[in-house]
Amino acid sequence: MLTVGIRKKKMPRPRNSILGRLETFVRAQFSAFICGVCDYFIMILLTEFVKIHYTVSIIIACTLGAIMNFSVNKNWTFYSKNSDYKFSFTQQLWRFIFVVTSSIGLKTLGTYLLTTYGHIDYKISRLITDIIVSIFYNYMLQRYWVFKGKIIDVRHTLRENAGKKAAE
Repeated sequence: MLTVGIRKKKMPRPRNSILGRLETFVRAQFSAFICGVCDYFIMILLTEFVKIHYTVSIIIACTLGAIMNFSVNKNWTFYSKNSDYKFSFTQQLWRFIFVVTSSIGLKTLGTYLLTTYGHIDYKISRLITDIIVSIFYNYMLQRYWVFKGKIIDVRHTLRENAGKKAAE
């Protein structure tokens, strides 16, 4: 088999490889950070200037941040050209709504508890709570439940490709 002059295509990283998982984790944290910065400033704006209680501001701000986050996660963070999602858009949306609703509850409760009983400023309490909820709750559920990719039998695909090359 002569391969001189044939240019090999760069193969994208499989989603489940160590580097693929790390890349997805970094993308998810970047996405969460950008959307989190937006909703954090909305929370401060609503609390400090509109004079809404910080717990209500968190709910409003997180809802707006979640809308942006769903779009980014679906189209960039967990997207793969080589693999379709396991669930339809509607199923993903409902799953995401569940995750976000419970996440908002955790963030609001965590911020309230740290502020009220820990005597920490609500802005700092919110940052601490966001980091914990983002890494240990949101990422795990979004990666493995909301935006789960279809499982592809790699061995079958490799055999299929080898058969096509042999036929050429």
